[in-house]
Amino acid sequence: MQQRIEYSAEIADLLGRIRRRPAAGWPWRPGEAVPEWLPVKQSWGWLFAPDGRVLTLVNPKDGIVSLPGGSLEAEDAGDPAVALAREAAEEAQAVIGPAHYLGYLYDRVGSANGGHECARVRMAAALREVGPSAPDPASGRHYRRLLVAPGLVVELLGWGPPGLRQARAAVRVAVSRLGVPEAANEVIEELPLAGCEVFPGAA
Repeated sequence: MQQRIEYSAEIADLLGRIRRRPAAGWPWRPGEAVPEWLPVKQSWGWLFAPDGRVLTLVNPKDGIVSLPGGSLEAEDAGDPAVALAREAAEEAQAVIGPAHYLGYLYDRVGSANGGHECARVRMAAALREVGPSAPDPASGRHYRRLLVAPGLVVELLGWGPPGLRQARAAVRVAVSRLGVPEAANEVIEELPLAGCEVFPGAA
């Protein structure tokens, strides 16, 4: 019997307004280093709570779901892990542990690089804590912050089978490096507006 996914009436209302972006079809390169000739333009993260759920952001204005992350800036000095930590703090007021590289998406049309091919890196890290909810200073977006099981994250993102393969890679790293359970808690939970500690002292 399939386990019933639990969430509040408020979250049900939010999920009912979700709008999935069309899948881009970027090839997923799990475990492969980004070739030296291919610029890394974005870094996004699977940020895990101790029970295996992942920080998932929802923009309530347009219903778009995303993982924390974004474009590398000059201050990141070309380091995707630094970019992820910065973006997680800006978008979700999140503090994360060291980021573990998972692989990259090959953006052959270069939509994140002015029409030139590039890499979009994916990483996994422990979600240590979140501060009081606030708008992203770069975009003004004020995200709702949910903890969601990885498989359901893929469903909410609309990433299909390629996204599921990426989620499995993230879970493998989280199980081996962060000590989270392979089967995540299935309850969808919104993190408190005032912030909280999530995964203290994780590697």
